[in-house]
Amino acid sequence: MTELSAPRPRFAVLDIARGVAIIAMAIYHFCWDLAYFRFIDADVGYGLGWVIFGRLVLTAFLLLVGIGLVLGHGRGIRWPAFWRREAIVVGAAVIITIATYFAFPDSFVYFGVLHAIALTSLLALPFLRAPLALVVAVAAIVILLPVIYSDPFFDLKQTSWIGFWVKAPPTNDLVSVFPWLGIVLLGVIGARMVLESGAAVWLAAIRPDNRLARTLSKMGRWSLIIYLVHQPTLLGILFPLAGILHPEVAARESQFLASCHSTCEEGGTSPQLCVTYCQCGLKGVADNDLWNAVYTGMVTAAEQSKLDETTRQCSALIYPVAPSAQ
Repeated sequence: MTELSAPRPRFAVLDIARGVAIIAMAIYHFCWDLAYFRFIDADVGYGLGWVIFGRLVLTAFLLLVGIGLVLGHGRGIRWPAFWRREAIVVGAAVIITIATYFAFPDSFVYFGVLHAIALTSLLALPFLRAPLALVVAVAAIVILLPVIYSDPFFDLKQTSWIGFWVKAPPTNDLVSVFPWLGIVLLGVIGARMVLESGAAVWLAAIRPDNRLARTLSKMGRWSLIIYLVHQPTLLGILFPLAGILHPEVAARESQFLASCHSTCEEGGTSPQLCVTYCQCGLKGVADNDLWNAVYTGMVTAAEQSKLDETTRQCSALIYPVAPSAQ
């Protein structure tokens, strides 16, 4: 492919779509934070409605990635611009990994949205000018293959980013190559079909000029920066607020962690692994409302089953099963 000096004209409707998508993602994360700090009683991570909402937001983002690749590089890859953007996204992904490792060591983000955008953008380049029928076929395979094939080998952190896992490792965000590369390719397909149909002229002429449209468009152009700052901002507000409004919860959790760390380290486990194990245990107790069972010792059969499952999951974090044993 040859390099072109200028991309196609910017489509205002795409900037607006990015703005809507980043607002939707911020709403999802805000509700997740509220649930995490016990401000609302909602299973944001696993409730069906929340899962659907989160997947729709992610799908929109990755479709826009595919569309953006066609508009920016479909007539010829502008390598300097591509690598500059790729470096920014990779750098942002590394920041997310480091920040979440310290904030949530038992479920840090090792391959989330930004990691996926960086890798799938690179993998999608050969399909920007490949025969459209081939792109459709590859997209269908990438999306459908995880539905019919899975293997415990991909349950490991080291391999789960590919896809095909039976049970994903604990993480706050996992966007694997399969099936999500297929969604990026759907964006590529859609953009190419629109450009080849001539509808691009009509879309490029749409220039909404009201305050809402201008605000959304500006947010779309700055979506990466908004993505990076919105969670630290939300956590910076909600974390101290939770300590003020729910002091009994903060004290209870602090007492649980102190006791767990002491017992864990007495058993010969390293302090770092004990932090991971106890944070996992705290999440299991809180998510399943097992405080009464933990502190009174009066445990029902159902509660004991949940405690045992939490123990198994948390033990697997610090003593993972070797691949050869699976």
